[in-house]
Amino acid sequence: MRKSLLLLLFSVILTATSIAQDNNSFGIRFSGFVKTDIFWDSRQTVSVREGHFLLYPMNEELDANGEDINAKANFNMLSIQTRLRGTITGPDALGAKTSGVIEGAFFGHTGGDINGFRLRHAFVKLSWEKTSLLVGQYWHPAFVTYCFPGTVSFNTGAPFVPFTRNPQIRVTQKLGKFNLMFTVLSQLDFLSTGPDGVSAKYLRNSALPALNLRFEYRNVNTDENKEFLIGASVNFKMLTPRLATDSNYKTSETVTSISETFYLKLKLPKVTFKLQGIYAQDPYNWVMIGGYAVESISDPMKDYRNYVPITTASAWLDIHSNGKKWQVGLLTGYAQNMGAGNDFDGPVYQRGDDIAYLYRISPRFVYNSGKFRVAPEIEYTVAAYGKTIEPNGIVNDTKEIGNLRFLLGFYYFF
Repeated sequence: MRKSLLLLLFSVILTATSIAQDNNSFGIRFSGFVKTDIFWDSRQTVSVREGHFLLYPMNEELDANGEDINAKANFNMLSIQTRLRGTITGPDALGAKTSGVIEGAFFGHTGGDINGFRLRHAFVKLSWEKTSLLVGQYWHPAFVTYCFPGTVSFNTGAPFVPFTRNPQIRVTQKLGKFNLMFTVLSQLDFLSTGPDGVSAKYLRNSALPALNLRFEYRNVNTDENKEFLIGASVNFKMLTPRLATDSNYKTSETVTSISETFYLKLKLPKVTFKLQGIYAQDPYNWVMIGGYAVESISDPMKDYRNYVPITTASAWLDIHSNGKKWQVGLLTGYAQNMGAGNDFDGPVYQRGDDIAYLYRISPRFVYNSGKFRVAPEIEYTVAAYGKTIEPNGIVNDTKEIGNLRFLLGFYYFF
């Protein structure tokens, strides 16, 4: 009975919303897609949600006979990327056009919560003639929403792409065809790591949000189906790894990181080129390799520590045709562990501390028929694992370990 009442109430809301939209009044419009991914990997991988969000292949793990335990293929089929989005419109406020978005998927918050509904975006936006204000959870500005890889895989090019959504306040100023964007950010789902594992508290305890400044030029010609975009951003982040030392002394040491990105997009009538370069300190929360380490112990008795960020350099290029019925595309990516600026001899809080570099080659084919889409993709990812690590974090004596993924995605958009 209760479920029937809820379904009836939901139907009434949808009907009222549809009427409001027809009357050009304010309301909410629902959209999204149903998606199923079928994938096969040639070996075990470092990934999230039962292999769905792939990062890179696992290193060798030899048994008593010298056989690689991780050299075992695996298969899975999941629909957890299925997504629901509500786009909200309303009356003007403060002289600005107002809008909002609520979006979620069934990706879950953790591996144990797979299939659980997870908030992706939730923000309100005020738009004046040349200025806009966005408050809520949305993509980090290092992830450029009109310049990112069009992969079939849900990883969207990670770990070569800054993949992170954050609670934020974003102000965008239009200067003709130029955009200047300033954003302050916290962390929620995409977190930094430290002595107590993955947590948002390292940023919170710094009492200072992450800061990002982005500047770009964008020229869109819809009549000729052309676009040119070029931009860059700089990001500041400060973490406080501990509030007390292991010797139980109050401490407030911090680790500061500066990251830069550059991006370019050229859309022609038949083909689109997109690329991005990233030079990032401690991009762990961007789902990239890298992090930070304890550089030295400044006071051995009280266990006061100095920290140093570990840098990652990454670049990706995505090319695809612009056909409405079918498309072909190719993503290539490369990431390099650049180590730290100084030697360190303490604990390391890093993703991929034994990886010297990564690269990926991923061709895809997309076929659309009305609201239905089928999209096969091949993803070959290589991680160069090393046997020795220099005092500054540079990895040597490497061996390339590759994984071949065959992915088939089915979509139905609404």
